[in-house]
Amino acid sequence: MTFWTQIRRLLSRSSRVTYTGDFEGLEDILGHHFRDRALLQQGLTHRSIVRARNGLVPTNERLEFLGDSVLGLVIADQLCRENPHMAEGDLTKLKAMLVNETALSRVATEIGLNKYIMMSSDEEKSGGRERASIISDAFEAIIGAIYLDAGLEAARRMILETLYSRADIIVSDDSQRNYKGELLELIQAQGTASLQYEVISETGPDHDKTFCVAVLVGDKRLGEGVGPSKKEAEQRAAAVALSRLQHTRTQ
Repeated sequence: MTFWTQIRRLLSRSSRVTYTGDFEGLEDILGHHFRDRALLQQGLTHRSIVRARNGLVPTNERLEFLGDSVLGLVIADQLCRENPHMAEGDLTKLKAMLVNETALSRVATEIGLNKYIMMSSDEEKSGGRERASIISDAFEAIIGAIYLDAGLEAARRMILETLYSRADIIVSDDSQRNYKGELLELIQAQGTASLQYEVISETGPDHDKTFCVAVLVGDKRLGEGVGPSKKEAEQRAAAVALSRLQHTRTQ
């Protein structure tokens, strides 16, 4: 048994389901027609439908794990090719803007990938088809599926055509800024007290929570942010803190 056969079996397991979906439209959009359509189906299978079917179908989580690494490699390689004189720190920032949850979910929604994700009716009723985390995970899972189906070059082609072709728009979008990273850099440059985030409140049902987070430098609260996840609330809190600190420096 070859190494890749072992990997394919580990990812697919023995409980693969028969392909029944009409995904030809999606394959046209992705620019890749699967030899093994079970990989495509697995890439679109959210864990909620697995729970609904008592674990009888494999989720897309393992493919997402693989796709995340393939995506990072392809984007890093392309950025280095196109920006031979750019410093490592700037390359890192650009890469982070292109592969984060917001960018991936936005692009995946634009190409209609979210319409094909298979999830439980309860998850869909709670807004799962528009949830950034679910959509971005499915996008990465599809990358992993293409990689297993046809190799790195096929995955690279799909990433460049669907995601990297929109790089200028993504990078110019102010909402893509990594406020947490910028705030950390500023605090470290000033050599001041430590930076930490604290959850102030958590409201709403499990499937639709709202978080309020404060960012503190030492014992001083510099900003608060509210969002549907701790991660997003932290970003918003960091944006407020960064604005206040930069305003103070210009006075």
